[in-house]
Amino acid sequence: MSIKRLIYIPYYLFKTKWNLFFKYSRFVKREKRITYFRLYREVLHTMLKHNASPIDYFSLRFYDLPEEERGNYPCTGFMYEYQLKMNPGDQRDVLHDKIKFLTLFNDFSGRKWATLAMLKENKQFAAEFLREAGEKAVLKNSTGGAGKQVEVIKVPSDIPESVIKIMEANNFDLAEHYVIQHDALMKLSPSALNTIRIVTQYIEGKVIILLAFLRISVNSPVDNLSVGEYGVNFGAPVDIETGMICGPGIYLDITKSNVLHHPVTRTPIIGFEIPYWEQCKEIVIKAAALSSGNRSIGWDVAVTNEGAVLIEGNHNWNLLSMLPGHKGYKKEFLQYSSMI
Repeated sequence: MSIKRLIYIPYYLFKTKWNLFFKYSRFVKREKRITYFRLYREVLHTMLKHNASPIDYFSLRFYDLPEEERGNYPCTGFMYEYQLKMNPGDQRDVLHDKIKFLTLFNDFSGRKWATLAMLKENKQFAAEFLREAGEKAVLKNSTGGAGKQVEVIKVPSDIPESVIKIMEANNFDLAEHYVIQHDALMKLSPSALNTIRIVTQYIEGKVIILLAFLRISVNSPVDNLSVGEYGVNFGAPVDIETGMICGPGIYLDITKSNVLHHPVTRTPIIGFEIPYWEQCKEIVIKAAALSSGNRSIGWDVAVTNEGAVLIEGNHNWNLLSMLPGHKGYKKEFLQYSSMI
């Protein structure tokens, strides 16, 4: 074990959500009938051997895996170093900044957008932009992440002044037309725009789609899996070839059971087919080639009745994106890393 790996330990201890750690510990102790001493020894071993955070042991379900299989999963430290190599700091801004992202990928966005500066500068443009938005608009902080600093609002009648005030009060600098999802996705889960996370790898001039899963909301205005300490929304793996959900829905909260039918709409999860799937793949392949300075990207794609649209791209896509598929990709990542 290297000195470099030991440096991660204080960071992990500082960043760990200890309320979740102890919640998961109680769950695993009860379910696996092991002592806390043995459990915490396992967690510490995982941290030192696999460069994992304390939560990784639970989130990646290492308690259900033999030691020889745990090495197939890239943990937090490995993913940090991998993404730093694949997505250098001087290239990330186009993904981190939503305004720069929409400027570069405007042809794929499928929606109108405006900055706060644009709305304030031209009141006639602002009124037209918000009138065309219909009933809803999405307000964002252009550098916010993980679904934070995003608000869906009903467009008020006294536009645009009241919207500008909301944006200024909440540090929002970007407004977008609300994307209305495909009827099939609306039937599955109508509370939010349910997006597909598709992870691409750009290597030697080619774009490889590594994995995909659908994020499914449950009575939530957003589909992000981190909502409510990972226990509100769930993800379901999508077969890359067919675009069909090929496994049960999985909450990132390990204490919650897998999902076979949506808790509210009762729509079956396994076998649900993503509309316009070939177009979904085509759009991320084109986008990945356009931003080849970032080689490892987690794309968020929405599907409307007219086709697929690109919502955003993430240079630091979370390793939990791999969880719904129950597959580790460390061997593939090591191979790609050796080719750079």
